[in-house]
Amino acid sequence: MTAQLSTRGHDMPDGDALAAEAAETAVTGVTFGELRALLGEPAFRGADPQAWSALEQRHGVEFPADYKEFADAYGAVLINNQLTLFHPATAWHNLGENIREEQEFYEDWPEDMMPPYPIGTGPGEMFPWAHSATGEMVYFRVPRDGARDWAVGVIEHDEFGYVEYPVTFNEWMRAYLRGAESVGGEEMLTHSRNFAPDGPFFTMLAQPRS
Repeated sequence: MTAQLSTRGHDMPDGDALAAEAAETAVTGVTFGELRALLGEPAFRGADPQAWSALEQRHGVEFPADYKEFADAYGAVLINNQLTLFHPATAWHNLGENIREEQEFYEDWPEDMMPPYPIGTGPGEMFPWAHSATGEMVYFRVPRDGARDWAVGVIEHDEFGYVEYPVTFNEWMRAYLRGAESVGGEEMLTHSRNFAPDGPFFTMLAQPRS
């Protein structure tokens, strides 16, 4: 079940804001402001730094800053009625629970049907941060050997195909929101072209009442 608030991102920033955004992008790559301009103003009110720090301490990893910024703005959210993103502070669609469940899911699978990398948060391992109504699970692959760059990976569970994108969260999300054919030189397995023909939108996901 989802809450009733849906938002479409049609309002574009003015010329000065665009110029500032372009300058920032030239230095840092794709920014959160660019994603917000595409998707619409966020409405999540459950950001909790303690939830991130507790999960990071438990797993011994610091999650990508651009992913945390986006998740704290939009929360556990459904984008284009297709892509569900997890958040560590929500009861449902919780990031920590999905990492644990994904590890358990693959415990007894045949070797030839296993993901290309172990499920987890150690160097070189991969863990889920979103799933798709079209049958894909979206992962981060943790850098190994001191490398700084994270990768985004997608598994098609119907065919067990895996594609890895050597891009940041923001770069992958911008490609998804734009309905791009590819990003980082790889075909987008999860795309919104048939789900958001009038532009990307999001729906806040319901959570249990406290």
